[in-house]
Amino acid sequence: MTLWNNVKLAAIIITVAVLPQNAAADGPGIGKITNALTAEECSACHMAYQPGFLPIRSWRKIMSTLPDHFGEDASLSEADRTKIEKYLVRNAADRNGRNPRFLRRIPASEVPLRITEFRWFTHEHGTRLRNWAARQPEIGTLSNCQGCHRGADRGWFDDD
Repeated sequence: MTLWNNVKLAAIIITVAVLPQNAAADGPGIGKITNALTAEECSACHMAYQPGFLPIRSWRKIMSTLPDHFGEDASLSEADRTKIEKYLVRNAADRNGRNPRFLRRIPASEVPLRITEFRWFTHEHGTRLRNWAARQPEIGTLSNCQGCHRGADRGWFDDD
């Protein structure tokens, strides 16, 4: 096997090892929402974010504060709230003891609630892109992933 083939094989193995278990079958990404209730309820007001973007503690906090969900009342029946929370926790970034790189610099006492505030996110999108998106009426903010990433609802964010 040539060096190039070894490099490609190593890249494939690493990619498979670090992708969430529910990764999109149609390409690299974080995976699509596979729970119909979660997809329906969360996307009623915004893009339903994939559970692999946040740690367990974040999803629990978000689901426990739905009456004041970023300034909106997103209350659900207790049964639906519980089902959605179980799905989000079961598929969170740090499920099963995982420790993804993007969470390692965040103290365990900190509960991140916005994906757009993660260091990796701000590095990837930068100030210029953030300002550009704000000027585009069809996008508005960087929290509108679908404004730029056509496959965001399927967990596909690699548009390069």
